Amino acid sequence: MSQGILVVTEQSDTVFRKVSFEVLSEGRRLADQINCPLTAVVMGSGMAAEAKALQPCGPDRILAVEDPQLSEYLTDAYTNTLAAVISKEDPAVVLFGASVQGKDLSARIAARFDAPLASDCVALNYVDGNLTATRPIYGGKILAELEMEAECKLFSLRPNTFEIQEPGGAANVEILPAEIGTVSMTFVEKRVESDKVDLTEANIVVSGGRGMGSDDYSAIEELADTLGAAVGASRAAVDEGWRPHADQVGQTGKVVSPGLYLAFGISGAIQHLAGMSSSKVIVAINKDPEAPIFAKADYAIVGDLFELVPHINAEIKKLSI
Repeated sequence: MSQGILVVTEQSDTVFRKVSFEVLSEGRRLADQINCPLTAVVMGSGMAAEAKALQPCGPDRILAVEDPQLSEYLTDAYTNTLAAVISKEDPAVVLFGASVQGKDLSARIAARFDAPLASDCVALNYVDGNLTATRPIYGGKILAELEMEAECKLFSLRPNTFEIQEPGGAANVEILPAEIGTVSMTFVEKRVESDKVDLTEANIVVSGGRGMGSDDYSAIEELADTLGAAVGASRAAVDEGWRPHADQVGQTGKVVSPGLYLAFGISGAIQHLAGMSSSKVIVAINKDPEAPIFAKADYAIVGDLFELVPHINAEIKKLSI
């Protein structure tokens, strides 16, 4: 009989990603509602000591699956390893972060166990003993409530949507050997921009679109530096070759939910709105007073971004002095 909630955490170079704490906090809230155990699992190499960082979020158990082959994320290695853990733990609910890695891993685990998966959820609630998930559909135009019937249910949670709670705890870290099985992939190289804020976890995102006119993003990059923000781009800007695909915000790019989203020179195509409409506050600057982005914006400014952004940056710098 399936029981309990299993939270799959995510780390990079032995540092837990913010979404791991968000998902674990939501797991604690749900476990308290139905009085069931909460288990956190972390996969990697050298994570046994680092796993204690999860204790403040209140898991009842922490499983550290250790193996040098797990030092970098490889789909088949992580899928095989996690599948072995799930088979042993037999959880009723498995929670992932809806990051690039989380979406990949959750989909593969769902296929491996023939289990239902609700992806990119923005809310979870127990109603009459049944766990319901709320997730955007049709490009974010509608919020759908899903209820699944299965012994094991999988959910991935949108980053920057669930609050991090630290009720405290001192769960022991149990070290488990990895059952990696057959792996066809080989890690070759990783390139990381160490000073770059991750789009999906940033609390502030500054994005530029076709209105930038070229690959000169210096104006919004300077503003992003002042705000400690991540720099994003619309699909149009990426298609022009002005920014890498990793910066693309939208339905075919990354979905972001920051506290503040600044859209400069972005018209507001449906594809882009699907990737940022859940932002807490949206500020838009565009020359076109009829730009669709204004219908979503909390603050709309009709004007030339190249004239306005430097002034905004200067004023913000004054406030931080």
